[in-house]
Amino acid sequence: MPTQFPEYLKITRENLAKDTTVNLTVVNDMPDVAQHMATVMLQVIETAKQKGRPATLIVPVGPVDQYPILAEMLNQRQYSIRDVMLVNMDEYLTDDDQWIDLSHPLSFRGYMNRKFYDLLNPELAPLPENRICPDPNNVGIIQQLIDQRGGADACFGGIGINGHIAFNEPPEPDSEMSAEEFAALPTRNLDLTRETRTINSVTVGGETSIIPWRAVTIGMKEILGAREQHFYCNRLWQSSVIRRALHGPVTSACPASLLRTHSNVSLTIADYVADLPDIRLR
Repeated sequence: MPTQFPEYLKITRENLAKDTTVNLTVVNDMPDVAQHMATVMLQVIETAKQKGRPATLIVPVGPVDQYPILAEMLNQRQYSIRDVMLVNMDEYLTDDDQWIDLSHPLSFRGYMNRKFYDLLNPELAPLPENRICPDPNNVGIIQQLIDQRGGADACFGGIGINGHIAFNEPPEPDSEMSAEEFAALPTRNLDLTRETRTINSVTVGGETSIIPWRAVTIGMKEILGAREQHFYCNRLWQSSVIRRALHGPVTSACPASLLRTHSNVSLTIADYVADLPDIRLR
């Protein structure tokens, strides 16, 4: 029986954001995606400051490359973000549900130190208590911290191979979890899917055996509760994923599709991601 390709895979670049509330921006390439992300992060921080409060941001590690750019911008301006709170989306866990060590090459906490916090002039960097990563032993603290700050100003992120955002993996195919139920999931520890581990292994030369099976992730509840959503895609394979997220059904099977239920969403993609997926025998 021939495979029926989903209709959303036929959506042209001109119609990517048509009939959606998503604000789409197409930039040239990976460096432009990183520059755009760093610029918008600083804009959100400045806007909150103008309103008389320090910003609270939910942030990813990937897409990568934006943090050294942001650090340079802050250093050049001598712009302090000591009171800004950065809540990292997720972190890999050991088999007994503890953070992998900071020295582990895959540690997101370690990456943030190397590529952002350590690059900032010390007097400008966020205070240690404002550098937050979900704690696998106290997952409820994330919502408490966000509430204490009056809510998150913005959530930044990417979109995974199966439509996940942060590490909010789709439920099993036979699950009856509704989109509304999925949207209410809080910060939690969970298993990573084979698809996620496989695509993430690209960063280590395709060696899936060293990708952890467990992770802690900020929940869809906290993500969708942020006042603004800013998402970025810079990988060729995301050409299909963004079409599913923007034009497929709003469903727990594609977590990124739930972004369409939010009133303030921007999606910035590299030019080649806007192209139609290259689906053909080779």
